[in-house]
Amino acid sequence: MRRYRPPRSPMLPRQKAKLICFFLSVLLITLTLVGTSHLRALLGNLAVTRVTNLVGQLVTAAVSDAVEGGEIQYNSLISLEKDETGHVTALQSNMAEFNRLQSAITQDVLTRLDQMSDIDLSIPVGTLTGSALLVGRGPSLTVRMQSMGSCSARFENQFTQAGINQTTHRVMLYVDVSMSILLPGFRTGTQVSSSFSVAETVIVGDVPDTYTYFDSGRDIEEEAHEYAINNG
Repeated sequence: MRRYRPPRSPMLPRQKAKLICFFLSVLLITLTLVGTSHLRALLGNLAVTRVTNLVGQLVTAAVSDAVEGGEIQYNSLISLEKDETGHVTALQSNMAEFNRLQSAITQDVLTRLDQMSDIDLSIPVGTLTGSALLVGRGPSLTVRMQSMGSCSARFENQFTQAGINQTTHRVMLYVDVSMSILLPGFRTGTQVSSSFSVAETVIVGDVPDTYTYFDSGRDIEEEAHEYAINNG
C-alpha cells in the first residue's frame, strides 16, 4: 500500500526574492574581496615603485648640490703625506670633516623628504579584475598615499688599480633611506640605497703602507684598533 505524499507547495515569490538576494549578496562580497585583494597588491607595488623613484631623485639631488657647491673637496677630506722624493707615504682622513658632511647630507635628505607632499595613485578599474584584456581600461580609482622616512649616510675609502704603478683612491658615500608608506587600510615600506663617488685622486707609485682608514659606518673601537696597527 503506497503512502500518501502531499504535493509540494510551490515556492512563494517572497522566498524566491530572498534566495536571489542571498546569492547576489554572496557574489557581491566575493567580488569585493577579490577586488580588494588585487587593489592592495597593485597599490603596494605602485606605491613602492613611485616612492623609490622619488627618493632616488631626492638623494641624487642632495649629493649633487653638495658636490657642485664645493662642500666636498678631496683635499679637505684626505691629507697626503710625502717623503723627500715626493712619493706618497701616508694618507690621513679628516674625521671632523667627514662627520660634518655626513650630518649635513643626512639632514638635507631628511628635509627634502619632509617636503614630499601626499601622492595620488590612480588605478583603472579594469586592472583590478586581474584580466589581461581589461588592464588599463575603465574609470580610474584614485587613492592618496602618505610616506615618511629615515636616512643614514656613511663614507668609505676605496682603492682600485688605475694602471701601471698607479692607484685610484675614491671616497665613496653610501646613503640608505628607509620609507614607510601609508595607504588606505594597510601600510608597506621600502629601502632605497644609493652610492656615490664624491672625491677621488690618482696616487702615482706604490700604495702607502700607512693610512688612516675612515668608515663612518664602523664602530669607533674598530677604527682605533686599525689606526693603531697601521701606525704601530
